[in-house]
Amino acid sequence: MGRDLDPEAVAQMEAACTLPVAVRGALLPDAHVGYGLPIGGVLAVRGAVIPYGVGMDIACRMRLSVLDYPVAAVEQEQERLAGILLQYTRFGVGAHMDPPLVHPVMDRDWNVSAVTRQHKDLAWRQLGTSGAGNHFVEWGVVELAEPLGPLAPGRYLGLLSHSGSRGVGGEVARFYSALARSLHPELPGHVAQLAWLDLMREEGQEYWAAMELMGHYSAANHELIHQRVAAALGAQAVFVVENHHNFAWREDVDAERLVVHRKGATPARPGMLGVIPGTMIHPAYVVEGLGARQTLYSASHGAGRSLGRKEALRRFSRRQLDDVVRRAGVLLLGGGVDEIPLAYKDIQEVMAVQQDVVRVRAVFFPRIVRMA
Repeated sequence: MGRDLDPEAVAQMEAACTLPVAVRGALLPDAHVGYGLPIGGVLAVRGAVIPYGVGMDIACRMRLSVLDYPVAAVEQEQERLAGILLQYTRFGVGAHMDPPLVHPVMDRDWNVSAVTRQHKDLAWRQLGTSGAGNHFVEWGVVELAEPLGPLAPGRYLGLLSHSGSRGVGGEVARFYSALARSLHPELPGHVAQLAWLDLMREEGQEYWAAMELMGHYSAANHELIHQRVAAALGAQAVFVVENHHNFAWREDVDAERLVVHRKGATPARPGMLGVIPGTMIHPAYVVEGLGARQTLYSASHGAGRSLGRKEALRRFSRRQLDDVVRRAGVLLLGGGVDEIPLAYKDIQEVMAVQQDVVRVRAVFFPRIVRMA
């Protein structure tokens, strides 16, 4: 769905739909080229799971906490809020906590796969940290025009994060993607990265268990970030919305149980809440799914890139990034030129073409943004 879709992303989705296991596909308005399945692509298959249909950052997800703290703090206590983000968050490849944090997720069965068993110590060291690229933790203003959960209409202080399963998730993705390709040497080059694992076989069941574990691990990362940052402020969350957008689910589609891959896509079944972010200066949206069959009950996971990272680095400078952020009234802590908002589609246009897919319930305006 949407206008001005990248022809290469369209071609990727069309190719994905030719797989013997494929049943249906959908392309969302933030779509752009990815490995195998396009980012912003949704693919329903029968009896199988495609590692590159989930993506490299397994269980990349969003979390928004609305806090019981005066919203005026984003202006009146800007230095303090910025300092809390700098002290209590860690970003980037290899980022870790010393000493490691504690969470029940590390007591789960990490022996479901040789990969998760081998990288459990890495996962523990990186627990409560965030990745590089477009991952962030940010303070902002949440605006509600109508009640949401326990919240009355009004303005609130919000904490929003975007990150995934860190180094261990990447190792799981790499290992099982290579395994899937080795099991399907018959696939031609343009769909080779969409090799699948049979869920009736041991390797498919292993990947599924590892993926599910990465889901719990990613959720734990966000939970720890929000708990630590809120506690440092002396606040508590009064309402939380969170969702994966790189994952696979067993779902009923047209009265058949299928595996639905959402690679850069927000689940949007009827009544389901999720978060769709914009850029470091543009709003994020809390949305409620309307159950749109044409998108396989999915919405976009963000604005989507209009320029690749290399092209953004070629076109723009740090000075331009700083100027864009300053004019928007946002304080940026870190962040790369490749994440300049000018490299993204217009989030308002992306949301406008999804009015039959999701209903906007709240809007988050970023004010203090921490990135790698």
